Amino acid sequence: MVFWIVTAFIAFSAALLLAMIIIRAREQGEPAAAYDLRVYRQQLREVDKDLARGVIVEADAERIRTEISRRILAADAQLQKRKTGPAQPQSVSLVFAGVTALLVIGGTLGLYWQLGAPGYGDFGLEDRIRLAGERAENRPSQSEAEAEVPALPKPQVEEGYLQLVEQLRKTAGEREDDPQGQALLAQHEANLGNFQAAYQAKENYIRLAEGQVNARDFTELAELRIMATGGYVSPEAQTDLQKALAIDPAHGPARYYWGLMLGQIGRPDLAYREWAAALRAGPAEAPWIQGIQGQIEEMAFRAGVQHNPITPGGGTAPALPGPSAEEMEGAAELSPEEQQEMIRGMVTRLSDRLASEGGSAEEWARLIGALSVLGDTDRARTIYDEARNVFSADAESLALIDTIAAQAGLAE
Repeated sequence: MVFWIVTAFIAFSAALLLAMIIIRAREQGEPAAAYDLRVYRQQLREVDKDLARGVIVEADAERIRTEISRRILAADAQLQKRKTGPAQPQSVSLVFAGVTALLVIGGTLGLYWQLGAPGYGDFGLEDRIRLAGERAENRPSQSEAEAEVPALPKPQVEEGYLQLVEQLRKTAGEREDDPQGQALLAQHEANLGNFQAAYQAKENYIRLAEGQVNARDFTELAELRIMATGGYVSPEAQTDLQKALAIDPAHGPARYYWGLMLGQIGRPDLAYREWAAALRAGPAEAPWIQGIQGQIEEMAFRAGVQHNPITPGGGTAPALPGPSAEEMEGAAELSPEEQQEMIRGMVTRLSDRLASEGGSAEEWARLIGALSVLGDTDRARTIYDEARNVFSADAESLALIDTIAAQAGLAE
């Protein structure tokens, strides 16, 4: 109710001000000729003063008087054609002012009714963040989103290629424990537009690879899920992206899709920060850079920030070293519980090294992401706070650390 009272008061005040200007302007009907007459008569008096002081001679004074007199006659003739007073009846001015006031007030309320949200309560930052969290928790699953997507047209391919893919399906089905067969099947199913079958094959590949996967594999799995839903980032795709970013926080394609997800759940502020940091990292020729450049202005508008063009960087630093080949080979023989314990041991060693020797922002970010994936949120938050203190004077490092923390749900 307070909003409507304030809005009505502002609209009425603006309309009243305009009406007063209109009425006063129409009441002041003195023509320009009357003003000219006063000026010319003053000039005649100045001529007499100049002549008395000896500034001009009598001949010049007479010539000037003649010219001024001619102008006085012309101005007086114009004045006789138009008498002073109201330019038109007072009633006309009042009607015009009233119509203007109604247009201002009615137009203001009408525009708000069409473009605004009448009856909508205050929507502060805390409420927006809370709503984004609820939207993220309650958004449709992968299967629900796929059910809502209309059938997409299949690409035109040669019959021979279809036969080869059919043979590949048969072979992959017979060799269910062959990861490379599943990887090939995922690629060719995607080529045919069968994205659901493609991500299922990619899931099989990741399962069969027994830990020998990288950030690219998880990002490709997320991308196939996203393509299957027509561009929607489902909770399942989000989980894949979290795993990719835990392995490599600077992985460009994963950062692109992560920003897309943040925008979809109502956090364009975090999405813009993510994309801006990814653009600065580059490389400029990467295909996902073009995807960000085509959408970042709209994301900035939604976030309410001023976007200045960002020149893509030359590329990110090399990925941080992971487990050795011997460790990966040994991990393949371990049970899932033992593999999890091995990962925790690697994370602990990284944490101890950073605590005793320090390290780069990328290493701190990797530790934060790994702890969040392992479910150790409290420890991840502690490491995040410590990293912010360590890199408090380095804006770029802080941006990377804040981005990873936001991905892990540790920062807003």
